[in-house]
Amino acid sequence: MGRRETVELTNMCMVYDHQGNILVQERLDPDWPGVTFPGGHIEKGEPFTKAVIREVREETGLTIQAPKLCGLKQFFDDDGTRYIVLLYKTDRFSGELCSSEEGKVFWVKRSELGQYQLPVGFDQMIRVFEDDGIGEQYVHLVDDEVVRELL
Repeated sequence: MGRRETVELTNMCMVYDHQGNILVQERLDPDWPGVTFPGGHIEKGEPFTKAVIREVREETGLTIQAPKLCGLKQFFDDDGTRYIVLLYKTDRFSGELCSSEEGKVFWVKRSELGQYQLPVGFDQMIRVFEDDGIGEQYVHLVDDEVVRELL
């Protein structure tokens, strides 16, 4: 049995400050709408950490430093491709905040995040970012029902 499979690699970063604020992006993508964290695709051959720094800069105008890999999310597309999202967080950044064609970016109090529309499953993803005891959100089908596990 072969051990190779088709994989799509992406990233997402929770940028936060020490006043209880987190940086969010109001996504324009109708397939996964709502307020989430910036991120995007990793280019072929691109180092993972450089990819998240690039994506955050492209989508927010901020240059992040020392992003810490804190977990991942994975699920399978309809064609069987394994889709992996590397989850990072950092409180080190510079630059001036500006939105992009991906969506409006703005700061919110972490305690107020629940007042915004969140993409499906994002509430669980937040736990991966914030709880050192959780390293993965695994989304899969069981008897044709979507199951979201935190591992």
